[in-house]
Amino acid sequence: VINMINKVEEIFKDRIPKAIGDFDKSAVMILLVKDNEEFSIVFEVRALKLRSQPGDVCLPGGRVELNEEPKETAIRETMEELNLKRDQIKIIGDMDYYISPYGNILYAFVGVLQYGEINPSEDEVDHIFKVPLKFFMEKKPIYYSMEIGPIKQEGFPFHLINGGKNYKFRKGLLDQYFYEYDNYVIWGFTAQIIKSFIKVLKSSNNS
Repeated sequence: VINMINKVEEIFKDRIPKAIGDFDKSAVMILLVKDNEEFSIVFEVRALKLRSQPGDVCLPGGRVELNEEPKETAIRETMEELNLKRDQIKIIGDMDYYISPYGNILYAFVGVLQYGEINPSEDEVDHIFKVPLKFFMEKKPIYYSMEIGPIKQEGFPFHLINGGKNYKFRKGLLDQYFYEYDNYVIWGFTAQIIKSFIKVLKSSNNS
């Protein structure tokens, strides 16, 4: 018993906690650019020939590769998608990350374009557009609470739980936000990140 306690202490004394479960990890960049003394956020419209989410609006970013830190992913993907050099991007800091009910962790980082123009990669990006930071500070997104599920019941061992099929399972709800800017709609994980980013900015202004 003492040996077991020693082993437990050895394992857990300096252990860094992580989310329970297996997650796909992605990282994006909230890239700020200065136009006419006003800061804007850069958004991409994904290339129409891509297999995954063609034509969707997103932030620069992509999947975290093996042995890669999320911040490295955000920088690498931003450079590749927007044809930027490393010294053109200044990392300001970390945003909060988002854990989706679909098994994804989305990390976000705040950066600024230090100089130069953006000429996006045609392979990955149809085109980019910029939205003034002021727009998000003043505009509330459209909100919708979406029910997700249901539980797959075939083969579920109801006999192992108290109440069986009458057990009061909680319903899963997913907050969805939508920003409409010109002819673009920013929604999904992208809108979640932006809304959280703006909330942090506003709370800082109020403190």
